[in-house]
Order: sequence, then structure tokens, then C-alpha cells
Amino acid sequence: MIYLNGEYLPISEAKVSVMDRGFLFGDGVYEVIPVYSRKPFRLADHLRRLDASLAGIRLANPLGAAEWTALVVRIVEQAEADDQQVYLQVTRGASATRNHAFPKIVSPTVFAMSEPLLPPPAEQREQGIAAVSAADNRWLRCDLKATSLLANCLLRQLAVEAGCAETILFRDGFLTEGAASNIFVVRDGRLLAPLKNHLMLPGITYDVVLELAAGNGLEVAVRDVLEQEVRGACELWMTSSTKEVLPIVSLDGRPVGTGLNAGKPGPMFEKMYGWYQEFKQSVMHGESHG
Repeated sequence: MIYLNGEYLPISEAKVSVMDRGFLFGDGVYEVIPVYSRKPFRLADHLRRLDASLAGIRLANPLGAAEWTALVVRIVEQAEADDQQVYLQVTRGASATRNHAFPKIVSPTVFAMSEPLLPPPAEQREQGIAAVSAADNRWLRCDLKATSLLANCLLRQLAVEAGCAETILFRDGFLTEGAASNIFVVRDGRLLAPLKNHLMLPGITYDVVLELAAGNGLEVAVRDVLEQEVRGACELWMTSSTKEVLPIVSLDGRPVGTGLNAGKPGPMFEKMYGWYQEFKQSVMHGESHG
């Protein structure tokens, strides 16, 4: 069952107008919420990010926080899996004509669905993943979780065609993020993370990793990260709500790291992975954290 504009119905019966601005222009935003043991993780944080994305595209939030919460809870209850990813999407709705300007009367399209949340394959954690790099040619409001993801799709396809799992993006000599993830750098025993700004999506998992690092005494620097620091990193990680934390062991065909650790998941990653799994069991699976 999915939710569409006030109705819960089978996805095969759901219909959206071809004049919907989400279909015509990508004029909408979305949110993905991980669910563990049927408990939405950091739901309030995700809803705040959804609200910020809507404000960024000048579209009034069609539901209040309590209404969104009730919707998510019902979607979760109706799904079969205990671990899920709930997808929310809001567009500016259908208009009478195809016109770039906003319609005077807006009736947003609100859509929600759930899919099983599957953990990354064990070999990705144990052996690491490969990545390629590319110039970040996306628009300048990457902090908005907009549905117009064509640039991200094209950048991610570069990785697919190279047999890699992700594309790491650089803009003007600095790291921004991955095509569908946040990127962390380990150098000289310190964790580096790009600053949250309009050039990257403020990831919820990004926040968790920084919290775990600080809580376990790992030195952290949140600042602009140079491309050369990424290419000379001891370790690279990618994070996202659905992939959690994964080690990147190859970038553009070259191993990440040096010496015996080159091209392998590093010791700092192993620590973070352990902290993250403990966090999952105690907080995500153990109690509601909405």
C-alpha cells in the first residue's frame, strides 16, 4: 500500500496527472527515512529537513509534523518488513498549462511509500568499494533534497559504467559529496568532513557519524576539504541512510591508503563500523528515536 493525496491504495492503482509539475519540471522535494524494527529513525530530523527543502523551493508544507508522523507510522505498519525505507515526496501539483512560473492556485501532490531496507552486502564492508571522481556540475542548491536528480543520475552512472559503487564529486578543488552519499576522509588519525552548506546535502547519517566520532574521542575537523587531501587520504568512507557506512578502498583505479592498509578497509573504519553497529542495536533497534 502507498499513500497518495489522502488515500491509501495499492501502488498499481495510484495515478498522477501528466500535468503534475513534478513530472514536467522536477518541481518537488523528497525525503528517505530509515526504519529499524518498525521504528522510524530520527523522524523529527528528517521532517525538519523535508520542511527546509520545501521552504527552499517556496512550497508551503501541506502537512504538519503530527500529520507527517501519523502518515509515516501507518505506512510502516502496513508494510511487511521490519526494517524499511520510507520515501516521502511532495510536488507543486498539477497545473492547467505547462508554464515555468508557479500556478496561482497550488494543490500539492503528496506521495509516500515503503520498501524493504536491506543492509549493504557483507563483502562491501569486508573488502571495501571502489569509486570514481568527477567534477560536481550540479546546481548550486544541493542542500535541498529536490526530485530533479538528473545530474546526480548522470554522475552515478559514471560509477556504474566503471564497475564502481559511487562517484566522488569535487568543485573548484574541494570535496563536496558523493552522487548519492556523503564522503568522509581520514588523514593522520583525524576525521575530516566537508562543511554543511548549499553545495551538499545535510545528511542525517553524516550527523550520526560525527556524533559517534566525537563521543568516542576521535579527533574531528569539519571544514573545507581539498581534493588533494581526498586523493592522499589514509581512508575514505561513504555514508547514507540506506548504505550506512562503507569503506572506499579505490579511487579512480588507485588504492586508497599506503603500506599494508593500501586498498583495504582501514583501522579507523573498523572502529567506526563497530560504533555504528552498537548504535544501531542500542538506539535504532532498541528504542524509538523519532
